[in-house]
Amino acid sequence: MQTEMLEVFREVARQRSITAAAATLRYTQSAVSRQVAALELEVGARLFDRLPRGVALTEEGRCLLEHATAVLDRLALARREVTAVHAGTAGRLRVGAFATADAALVPRALARFRAGHPDVRLSLIEGVTGRLLAALLAGDADVALVTTSADRPFDDPRFTTHHILDEPVLLAVPQHHELASAASVPLAALADEAWIAGSAAPEETLLGPSVRLGFRPRIDFVAAEWTAKLGFVTAGLGVTLVPALAARAAPADVRLLPLDPAEVPPRTVLAATLAGRTKPATVTGFLAVLRDLAAT
Repeated sequence: MQTEMLEVFREVARQRSITAAAATLRYTQSAVSRQVAALELEVGARLFDRLPRGVALTEEGRCLLEHATAVLDRLALARREVTAVHAGTAGRLRVGAFATADAALVPRALARFRAGHPDVRLSLIEGVTGRLLAALLAGDADVALVTTSADRPFDDPRFTTHHILDEPVLLAVPQHHELASAASVPLAALADEAWIAGSAAPEETLLGPSVRLGFRPRIDFVAAEWTAKLGFVTAGLGVTLVPALAARAAPADVRLLPLDPAEVPPRTVLAATLAGRTKPATVTGFLAVLRDLAAT
């Protein structure tokens, strides 16, 4: 049953006239008559009684009109919603992000995006790179922010990556540390420091690129959360590395110092999407917001 038949049928029922319906639809009267006759043949029942002046619905016609109206209204709604999704003004945006990106960049980006797209449903998945990429593959996320380093580039062909920013890595020390006022700190000055890191294996932490360049840190405490790491630094129990994206979360009694990027390379922040898939307009819009915020 073609929707054009239903549209013609509904209009004839509304106008109670084949002639008037033809004028409204800009069809010939004979074309409307043929559509009605074809629909009656398909449903196996007379839908209209032909009167001296116009037509009247039969009981079968009244039954079909209710269903035809529901079908056509639902199709009209579907067209409007598909148009809105295509334009990026409706639909959903599921963002995956690592913890320090959620400290400032992602919330600000989502807030700006929502201001311009109030009808888009937003959600967040937090995790490390492996979990976020798994969420993309499983269809549970639309875009994921991940990190990589110059000595370990991201080259998984299952994903398309979009550069967002190169993020400096800072040194966090207690406010009364002897290096607290230094303009820049070489790694050689940190050889005897106690370190707080996310793993006992330094190559698995932010220290990894420096370890691969020959630096050998002494990790005294392992803490996964950034609030815990900074708490240990505040207490004077050691130093730690802090990505620039997390700088806003540092307490006032912690000093954040620049490091030589040749010794502690910046992290590259990428937005990953599935390769070979059409990016939703919401993702394209969100990436533009991320890049704009990263640039400023």
